[in-house]
Amino acid sequence: MAGTRHGALAGRDFQIRQCPTCWFSFVADPWLDYGAIYDEDYYRGRGADPLTDYLDEAANPHRTVRRFEWRGILKQVHGLGIVGASTTWLDYGCGAGGLVQFLHQYGFPAAVGFEQSWSLERLHERQVSVLSEEELAERAGTFDVVTAIEVIEHVVDPIAELARIRALLKPGGLLFLTTGNAKPYREQVASWRYLIPEIHVSVFEPETLALALEKAGFEPSFPGYGPGWIDIIRFKVLKNARRRYSHPFDELVPWPLVARLADRRWGLSAHPVGRAPGAAAEAAAGTEPETVPEPAPGTEAP
Repeated sequence: MAGTRHGALAGRDFQIRQCPTCWFSFVADPWLDYGAIYDEDYYRGRGADPLTDYLDEAANPHRTVRRFEWRGILKQVHGLGIVGASTTWLDYGCGAGGLVQFLHQYGFPAAVGFEQSWSLERLHERQVSVLSEEELAERAGTFDVVTAIEVIEHVVDPIAELARIRALLKPGGLLFLTTGNAKPYREQVASWRYLIPEIHVSVFEPETLALALEKAGFEPSFPGYGPGWIDIIRFKVLKNARRRYSHPFDELVPWPLVARLADRRWGLSAHPVGRAPGAAAEAAAGTEPETVPEPAPGTEAP
């Protein structure tokens, strides 16, 4: 056992275990009352993760600091393969639908989301393109891209979840995901701030995640730091500074330098991506989509 971690929301200690061979770390006694965990308070930043108000982000897409992450994801995916208006893109675990809305705005009308929790009804109310369980099953083998942004750490059986995603992709299709990198915290994973035991029940080192991808039927690769990581890390820095909205003064920060330093410390870009075996997508490494302009300081442009 790697130790225990107190869960403030649950009001109890959780056991953290770690595999000494592959370094997969997990909550051994997870709280499985998902209705209580992923309720309205969770999506309003009043639950297990107080740093994120998903509903506010979706309601204020031009002001939220989350828009930097959305922009960075699009840049990163574009850098990993050709994408365009005909790209079939699924945001798996889409939360309040902010990324799906962003993709629609920037020329990806086929982008859809999938969500199973309290926010599903709100997604329908806001007319966000979201698939039901039945519709998702009907779309097996049809997606060019699946994103799973801060999703895999929430699931008790990550290999089964990855295999489900794998079945949704076309041959050569791309899975781009983000999750915390446990490697810098191998010796003290139970005290790692990212590990919120009510919701983050499976955490990975890059090589551990690659092994899980292989077991789920993917061909993993390590593209490393590339287009988009500046914006993705910018969002994470601002979020952890408890900033909800961007400010013109943010433009004074040397974000390329800050992002590089943060990435060297925490290894955020070290995780692999997954490809569905088959015809490889045409590479476009190192390029950025022209459809994602930089927002002018102090404007309302996303």
